[in-house]
Amino acid sequence: IEIDGRANRLTAYGEDDVVVAVLPATVGSSDNPSPRGQLTVNGVARAPDYVYDPKKLSYGPGGPRVVVPAGPNNPVGAVWIDLSRDSYGIHGTPEPSRVGKTASHGCVRLTNWDAQRLAAAVKPGVRVRFV
Repeated sequence: IEIDGRANRLTAYGEDDVVVAVLPATVGSSDNPSPRGQLTVNGVARAPDYVYDPKKLSYGPGGPRVVVPAGPNNPVGAVWIDLSRDSYGIHGTPEPSRVGKTASHGCVRLTNWDAQRLAAAVKPGVRVRFV
């Protein structure tokens, strides 16, 4: 997987390095950039809870740890693809019209349908390169 923040694009490659998908994505911001370099996929969580933990995040008002259960208003949408850097992932969104048009807090945001398709095709150890 290659993540291009300037182009707001995720490109997925098959085992033979042939492009199998090019997806619009929201990738980081100047205040909360995405990581650089290479990470790997740790695993996939479908219908995940979203956990806001101010001890792990550098944005937001602080305050208590909050858990938003899976459902239509969950900030990470229908699926979370966990990456090898703490608190970073590729995920869906409850607001697909904003993909590629607004900033994120460093994660890679896709539409729920694209995130679900990608989640079905990846496994732990898949390389994710941020360019």
